[in-house]
Amino acid sequence: MDSAALTKFYLIVLVAVMVVAVVGGVIGYILWERGNQSTETIKIGILADLDNVQGSSVWQGAILAAEQVNAEGGVLGRKLEIVAQDSDDETLPLDPDTSANALTRLITVDQADYIIDNGFFVLPHQDICSEHKKILFSNRILDEELTRRVIEDYNRYKYYFRGGAGNVSAAILGNIDSLLSVGDYTGFNKVAFLFYDNPVARQLLSGICDSLPDHGFEIVYNNTFPMGTIDFTSYFAAIEASGAEIFYAFDPIGLALVREWYNRQSPMVLWGMIGLAQESNFWEITEGNCESVSTAGFAITAGYPLTSKTIPTREAYLERWGEGPSFYAAAAYDIVRFLLPDALTRAGTTDIEAVIEALETINIETSSARHFVYTSSHDILIGENVNDPGEDYMLVCVFQWQDGKQVPVNPKQIMEEAGATYIYPPWEGPWD
Repeated sequence: MDSAALTKFYLIVLVAVMVVAVVGGVIGYILWERGNQSTETIKIGILADLDNVQGSSVWQGAILAAEQVNAEGGVLGRKLEIVAQDSDDETLPLDPDTSANALTRLITVDQADYIIDNGFFVLPHQDICSEHKKILFSNRILDEELTRRVIEDYNRYKYYFRGGAGNVSAAILGNIDSLLSVGDYTGFNKVAFLFYDNPVARQLLSGICDSLPDHGFEIVYNNTFPMGTIDFTSYFAAIEASGAEIFYAFDPIGLALVREWYNRQSPMVLWGMIGLAQESNFWEITEGNCESVSTAGFAITAGYPLTSKTIPTREAYLERWGEGPSFYAAAAYDIVRFLLPDALTRAGTTDIEAVIEALETINIETSSARHFVYTSSHDILIGENVNDPGEDYMLVCVFQWQDGKQVPVNPKQIMEEAGATYIYPPWEGPWD
């Protein structure tokens, strides 16, 4: 072989070697990159008042859910990781800037992929998450503006979903339905309302009061009280003077209110939305002085087997944390344990648009819903499925404290399903 041919041969070999090296390097990089991605966690951020009982329970619910998902292999080959920031938005005086800064740290410092918000300042948080293109679940705020934005400016606000509570319209209908039930059980129609003073609570109260007289009820007292009130003496004096038979209260805490009602043996049934009365330890907290108190709540806090996942979730939470789950803990648990894994698995990717589309078409059983379904506005579909009895959506039940236990007293079919009956307070009143 002459020198020219030899040179050409070596050149061909050199080029071939370089091609193999480049292709091998690219393949190696792709494999390394895929392997590196598979070891990255999917981060779920908790925004809550972590020094508060309710806020810490949200963190606990998310932690438990992530541990269970990870024990089953994670999602899309990746583990879930819970990160959290303390929003202080249940600590007086409430400061929206503090919670906004905490949310920004979750996104920019902790690099959270999804946010669970348990605070009161969700509207500005919705803007922040939209700017950063992060999916935001809110657990407690009823404000319809949140989901109205999704309808009116979808491209900007499609990242927002309710995680636990429904909207004001659903809450108004649910509260009227529950009042119709207590009216049916007792035959009473004189109602006193006392709600904590909050824009959304006022909107809720107004909606109930506008509709209730059409159902044969007489509203004999209607008032609000400042957040943080611990002395309800004057309110009770006025309510009792009004001749009320049903006292409907909305108090996110409720301990002082229930104690006042019980200690003075107020001659009216207590029904409503009473925060701490939803918790499994309320009987112990009040030393049993909550007999017959009825409050809107969820099956998981009461220990009622509404779905096949309710009791297993409750028992796992008790074993992990030594206490029963709050509704807020259950809502966070359901998001981490069921909603996100289902959406991510069906999407087959963490691409934000694909995950949003998967959430919009979700229909699964959770610890709190026989069928968890979103409406077009990213609200939770709530209530009985009239077209398919037994296949209900998210149900907000009313549970009554009876001899240390919470039993369902609304909806009526759930009460009958549980073999329960409504009882009166253990003192004299218009029920005698």
